[in-house]
Amino acid sequence: MKIGITGATGFIGRHVMYHAQGLGHEMIAYTRRQYGLPVLLAAETLTQPATAPHNLPETRLDALVHLAGETLMGFWTRSKRERIYQSRVDFTRQLVRGLAAWRPENRPRILICASGAGFYGDRAGELLDENSPPGTGFLAELCVEWEKAAQEAASLGIRVVNLRTGMVLGNDGGAFPLLCRVFGLGLGGRLGNGRQWTPWIHVADAAALVVRAVEAGNLHGPLNVCAPQPVTNAEFTRMLATALRRPAIFHAPALVLRLLLRGMAEEMLLSSQRVNPRVAAELGYHFSHPSLSSALGALLGAQSGT
Repeated sequence: MKIGITGATGFIGRHVMYHAQGLGHEMIAYTRRQYGLPVLLAAETLTQPATAPHNLPETRLDALVHLAGETLMGFWTRSKRERIYQSRVDFTRQLVRGLAAWRPENRPRILICASGAGFYGDRAGELLDENSPPGTGFLAELCVEWEKAAQEAASLGIRVVNLRTGMVLGNDGGAFPLLCRVFGLGLGGRLGNGRQWTPWIHVADAAALVVRAVEAGNLHGPLNVCAPQPVTNAEFTRMLATALRRPAIFHAPALVLRLLLRGMAEEMLLSSQRVNPRVAAELGYHFSHPSLSSALGALLGAQSGT
């Protein structure tokens, strides 16, 4: 298949490209820079700003994987929230409008669009699958609008899949390298009371699930891109500290996190989502790393070269 991808130079995007190419797919990266792209990868370098994705050069595609978006990390000031919203919701709406202007024979038959497990909001210990309703808060409302924008492509006869992704663990991006540095210095600890559930996934499984979503002809709608064994923050803290053979005694009180990080702390660090990847199981997908112990062993083993 010929697959286009936005966010090609990002952490997850790079792994999706490598995995898809390994399965024989041809990849076209839509990017404003070619740094970090795999050798021999065809790339369409954009001269338009990221806010004008409707200017994607038209070419024949079988599928389009849309992963681009402003990072959620940082202080959630008003301008930061606006950039997050524009880079996801507005960007996706414009992208779909751009596809509508393509010749029908060139349009992708499949649009795989990023979303997030933040769709579910703060749900304590409730077991959540793809049929669960959305929660409340900035991230939940953002994901609802983001998924709605992507679903507009269905009116063009395009199959749409929304990726509700948890925390992606990998050595070359995301939060894991920072966590390893903090815990490696013995400065790690639980966040708040530690009882919040944390949906996570190894980056290899995340990439494989994205490509599986492209290949699965009858899949549409939400797909939880999370491992089948979520853990609480306290469990995550204990397991990472044990794997690194370091103490984890620096508890970060919820009140301090809220004061320092404002909305970001409440929704990214303290909210609880016990997410079940039901649709992945129905697809027959077998996780390479279903448990956190397996994922940590693989990641830390790769760091040490074992």
